[in-house]
Amino acid sequence: MPVVVMLVGGVSASTQLFVHLWQTVLPSYLENTLLLAFWVVLLALVFGVFSAAIITQTNIVFKQQLRWLLLLPLAMPAYLVAYLYTDLFDYAGPVQRALRGWFDWQSPNDYWFFDIRTLPGAALMLALVLFPYIYMLTRGAFEQQDQNLIRASRLLGLTAKQSFFKVALPLARPAIAVSASLVLMETLADFATVQYFSVNTLTTAIYDTWLGYGDLGAANALASILMLLVLFVVLAEQRSRAGLRHQSARPNSKRELIQLSFSQQLIASIFCWALVILGFLLPITLLIIMAVQYSDFAQLSALLSTGINSLKVSVFAATIAVVIALSLGLYQRLHNDKYRQVPQLISGFGYAVPGTVLAMAMLSTLGPLDHWINDAAEFIGFGAPGLILSGSLFAIVFALVVRFSAIANGTITSGIKQIPRSLDYAPATLGVNLRGSLTKVHLPILTPAILVAWLLVFVEAMKELPAVLLLRPFNFETLSSQIYQLISDEVLEQGALGAILIVLFGLLPIVLLNKSKEKV
Repeated sequence: MPVVVMLVGGVSASTQLFVHLWQTVLPSYLENTLLLAFWVVLLALVFGVFSAAIITQTNIVFKQQLRWLLLLPLAMPAYLVAYLYTDLFDYAGPVQRALRGWFDWQSPNDYWFFDIRTLPGAALMLALVLFPYIYMLTRGAFEQQDQNLIRASRLLGLTAKQSFFKVALPLARPAIAVSASLVLMETLADFATVQYFSVNTLTTAIYDTWLGYGDLGAANALASILMLLVLFVVLAEQRSRAGLRHQSARPNSKRELIQLSFSQQLIASIFCWALVILGFLLPITLLIIMAVQYSDFAQLSALLSTGINSLKVSVFAATIAVVIALSLGLYQRLHNDKYRQVPQLISGFGYAVPGTVLAMAMLSTLGPLDHWINDAAEFIGFGAPGLILSGSLFAIVFALVVRFSAIANGTITSGIKQIPRSLDYAPATLGVNLRGSLTKVHLPILTPAILVAWLLVFVEAMKELPAVLLLRPFNFETLSSQIYQLISDEVLEQGALGAILIVLFGLLPIVLLNKSKEKV
């Protein structure tokens, strides 16, 4: 409903500011958004597909270690990586200072050095932390391929490399397309990285129009344009997912690996280790150095306060999302009507909505509701309660539940599908009613899936930034919003401990994902 209200608000908004934006900056915002999306997806495809191919198709050394190390960049928020690399490679950073010292360069005119605060720089930062989506799904697709097809191609005279490019890679295309669409949606939803690099995109335009100009209608109109782009991506993703039905799902026993020569081993190892180092090890090392050098007791006190706020919001969002997902999953399991999947499908759509768009939808819906409640309270003789919906934690938690319900739905539905149908009917034959069946049979079996779903939503809620920035009450900071403020003020050193905490929480789902994949 909030998204519908936002779309209606965007259509019926005053057009004066929107026309002004269209005549001045909006075309460049659109161009930047499309260019950024193109470069991020292209780089993430190169990083993700090649690393997945190397791990699954070759005899690269340290394969088992690289297999899970390549997932670690997913734990790093892109805006943190952007700040750390800017700090490292700027004119005043240690790299350029060292170069000037070694070669006796006196000014920027004496040498050339790349500028990281550009659109290609932002694309590289996003690709470094988003490529694991493509790596993870593509690796799974390669591992699930029917090896009989690969052997048949070899019997027809193809070499191992030709077989990979002509059989294995085309078979993995649907998984690559799905993962690329995930990267594309995350790119369209990103706010902090492009804001820090001063790359004006639609998400920054929404934020500036709402907070800079105070025009909710024009912001709604911009959010509607971004929503249409996301809708296009979702439809493309569903179209590519349809191709998965034609894939073989029979994992086979023995895989014939491509034997790499020494030079090929060296190149493949440098490529994979460079992704691990640049995407995770180097940024986390820089954060640890900052924390050791600049942290003090006063910062620990502030960190405790914002950490409690983050925990409060994330716990509420994760608990509510899991309860809703569990209710919808069991409803779908226990009812046979043809509309039983509709509520779950609708609740899963929120993940495709960028946090900035969702925040605008919440403001457009909850703001008028607050005014209506205040007017009604005054009409019946009570005092106006204030902004009890849009000005409280309710708005943030509501937005986080809408955004991340799809994660809880997917995890719990997967767990429910693993329960044999016979266990639905066996308790009834023993005289146990539906409530007893749910509490004594289904819920105990589903406990691991419920815990995983709760943790995944909890971690995503901890990392969420755009929705929290726009919806937080006055004087309320979470770890992500505080880190963003410190980055904006170029003093991340003061919040290095909080940044490390966010990364550590981000590692939890990666460990879970890796363990679940190892069991397959």
